[in-house]
Amino acid sequence: MRDDDLSRTRLTVIFRLFLAIPLFIWVALRGIAAFVVGFVNWLAVLIQAEVPDSLHDFVANYIRYSTQVSAYILLAANPYPWFRCQEDYPVDIEIARPVKQGRWGGFFRLVLAVPALLLTAALGGGFTGGSPSESSWSASSGNEHAVWWSFSSFGGAAAAAAVLAWFFAVALGRAPRGLRDLVAFALGYGAQAGGYLFLLTPRYPTSDPALAEPYAQLPEHPVRAVVTDDLARPRLTVFFRLFLAIPHFVWIFLWSIVVFTIAFFVWLIALVLGRLPAPLHRFYAAYVRYALHLVAFVYLIGRRFPGFTGREGSYGVDVVIDPPVRQKRLTILFRFFLAIPAFIVASALGGVAFLIALFAWWYALITARMPEGMRNLGVACLRYSAQTYAYAFLLTSRYPYGAPVLREHEPEPPEELVHFPQLLPGDTF
Repeated sequence: MRDDDLSRTRLTVIFRLFLAIPLFIWVALRGIAAFVVGFVNWLAVLIQAEVPDSLHDFVANYIRYSTQVSAYILLAANPYPWFRCQEDYPVDIEIARPVKQGRWGGFFRLVLAVPALLLTAALGGGFTGGSPSESSWSASSGNEHAVWWSFSSFGGAAAAAAVLAWFFAVALGRAPRGLRDLVAFALGYGAQAGGYLFLLTPRYPTSDPALAEPYAQLPEHPVRAVVTDDLARPRLTVFFRLFLAIPHFVWIFLWSIVVFTIAFFVWLIALVLGRLPAPLHRFYAAYVRYALHLVAFVYLIGRRFPGFTGREGSYGVDVVIDPPVRQKRLTILFRFFLAIPAFIVASALGGVAFLIALFAWWYALITARMPEGMRNLGVACLRYSAQTYAYAFLLTSRYPYGAPVLREHEPEPPEELVHFPQLLPGDTF
């Protein structure tokens, strides 16, 4: 992603879908050809274990153009992409040359790609192509290894974020940073899935939010996720996870009755005082934290059996909620309505977390481990949900932040400060 000041021209935002109709048609026509070439790529891998340069370049060019079109439609970029790849477009990709691939992996590629394509649909990445290890995303901070492309990205979390970003951009003339980063991440995972499907790369897609760290921003927020858990998942507890969680289901149902019964009176108190009293803040914070612990356990994002109190620091996947502060009464008055857009995005991300749980259950039964990328993406989804409920329950006045990153990207040190270890005889890179 090159320089993008997040400014969006209101007039083009209002009519963006209409302006994109010619692009839809052109991408669809090129997409038909790309799918035909994808089948030829499959035959080439079976015969010579490698995609020919000419076919690779044809699909790569289609991917690059589709990236720019998708970024324009989903408000991740502002300039019109026209009908050919733009060299200076804010969203662009570079795809490395073809590499050798295993014939068996190529033969079963369509079957192997199904889980990635399902997760792509949940994220809203569409039918896409690329690879995190063999491509690079040009960012204003430098070229970082990632890839981002999408075609037909009109579902899931990306669609929810784009719709909300549309209203934001029409009102303020700029795109919200968090939603823009969420859309870019969704397109990025779709890029990996499509590249794997079209045999541009033998590398399986990774859903690790670390892919978004080179360009995404993670500002300070009163509700923050903390992960101290490992990736081991004992098969026995994985197999019976839902049964083990039955006591928690009963407990959270009872706790929820109390929470929602007193919610109106808590809202009145906060409206009068301009903030939540400390006891009520602790009560609701414990509820939000406990709900996150429970969902993390059920979805295999967390390993251990959680406690019943929602105590901070008591679980490997936790959320830290800052103490109460004064809030504007006007935002308290309309908090329910203000929270609706966040709940829409949280619902979409909840679908992503649920799909992660389904895949992780089978993976953990076989390997006794949780894939790190899936775990981290699951944490990002649960964090957004926790921030949404914290905002709705008046625990904070800060709106949820959509960027799916768990930590701020650390820039590389200047070249003169980089030290290389001394190589010993026999060492290799």
